[in-house]
Amino acid sequence: MADNIVKTLKDIIRGSGLDPSKLTGDYATYMRGIETWLQTEHLRAITLEIYNPSTGGLIRRWDIDVRYDWASGDASFWMDTEQIKFALNKAGVAPSTAKYSIILDLKPGSPDVAGWGSCSYRSTEGMVRQSLGSTIEHNGLGASASYWRAAS
Repeated sequence: MADNIVKTLKDIIRGSGLDPSKLTGDYATYMRGIETWLQTEHLRAITLEIYNPSTGGLIRRWDIDVRYDWASGDASFWMDTEQIKFALNKAGVAPSTAKYSIILDLKPGSPDVAGWGSCSYRSTEGMVRQSLGSTIEHNGLGASASYWRAAS
């Protein structure tokens, strides 16, 4: 599941016209955090913030909300890449100067993981959330994606 979440982040970064080298360069850190907190069921959501580095203002935001629907006998896996591609086409390419950061939202009491610390989200004021619904499913562990865009 962690591999598919990171692959989805990479697809969103590339589809937004951004360089995925920050993600791939810190791949081990991202995987260590996501895998640990999925296993302990502390991971609530993964957020990709695309922002203006000059102002710090949010340009676009992608959320992947995690669901723990474990049930005995579950043996399914799917990932809706077409849904992500459609949303990326609709959202459009970010400015070439844009940067991104990845934030993991954790339940209280989560174990510490090397390379991770606390941070805060950028404001979504003036933006609207577009839900894509279920995006990833693997043996009862699921994720739903959404993105934030400027309000019309």
